Amino acid sequence: MRSILHGVIVLALLVSSSFHVPKNHLSDNHPVDPPFLSGDTEWVDSVFKTLSLDEKIAQMFMIAAYSNKGSNHEEELIKVITKHKVGGVIFFQGGPERQVSMVNSLQEASEVPLLVAMDAEWGLGMRLDSTLSYPRQMMLGAIQDDSLIYFMGRDIAIQLKQIGVHMNFAPVVDINNNPGNPVINNRSFGEDKHNVAEKAIMYMQGMQDERLLCTAKHFPGHGDTDTDSHYELPVIQHGKERLESVELYPFKQCIQHGLTGIMAAHLSIPSLDSTRNLASSISPKVINDLLRDQMGFKGLIVTDALNMKAVSEYFKSGEIEAKAAIAGNDILLMPADVSNAIHEIRREIRRGTISQNDIDERCKRILAAKKWVGLDEFE
Repeated sequence: MRSILHGVIVLALLVSSSFHVPKNHLSDNHPVDPPFLSGDTEWVDSVFKTLSLDEKIAQMFMIAAYSNKGSNHEEELIKVITKHKVGGVIFFQGGPERQVSMVNSLQEASEVPLLVAMDAEWGLGMRLDSTLSYPRQMMLGAIQDDSLIYFMGRDIAIQLKQIGVHMNFAPVVDINNNPGNPVINNRSFGEDKHNVAEKAIMYMQGMQDERLLCTAKHFPGHGDTDTDSHYELPVIQHGKERLESVELYPFKQCIQHGLTGIMAAHLSIPSLDSTRNLASSISPKVINDLLRDQMGFKGLIVTDALNMKAVSEYFKSGEIEAKAAIAGNDILLMPADVSNAIHEIRREIRRGTISQNDIDERCKRILAAKKWVGLDEFE
């Protein structure tokens, strides 16, 4: 694999007339396809043909990586990557130089280039030491000149690409309409749906103009809850009309501007799916019926981490991943056991609850996203 340049380029926020800032118009237009779906499919088809069914399933998995955990952790990741051909990794705590070194090692071990992601909502400093942090989204929500947020998005994208990252799990488009929210709070642009949508679109467009995949979160809206889904399953009691009018509004607007990805939240929303203890992230009614069919989203759908208590308290390892696949997700974030998850999804294919064509379609979507960020050029 081609080595990624060591070191991090820390950029000041640039506002320059030499860059074109897209106009931000909220609209009621039709969904716009994400940019990675257009263009030549030769590389996608050539890689896809080399994959077995198990390897196509494994392309849907994104496993956790930490650049501060040492060589044993890195060796374990390499074993999983070489054995299963997982599709990607999400990096957590560590340092920039250590992460670059680790990305290079993992990419070298992978036959299919890995899609590398991070939570960098306010920049690399959200996860990495000695790197730049931008203001939290709540502070950005007060900015009058939205072009500043566009340029911030571009700068964050450039910095992420310098350390080998292709996907940012941002922006947060939850509407912060519950002051007791313990997990969203200052990560949101605020409580006004129009302002949230406007700011999110500018942040999104800044990143995507640098060919970085971005992921609006947490669908269908984690703002109005006082429960943290890392520890238990939040319940949102709003009806469909309220959700349609408020929580879903920023997601719709981002989709109408060519959004590349959406992260599905672990929430119980009886008005959308009344199944007891079934999180929205693994509900076919929420992911396939609402997000795909009704809202027309054609980009990548990523689950929130599957080791979070909101789902792991109610379903065992393997079962969670199978339900996430059946629901319609493309990328399954942080499966507890890759081998077991592949086995359970394969069993659901035999049962007919999910088709091999569904797996093929999602695998190709992931490969298309990899091509768009330049992974087809890795040697």
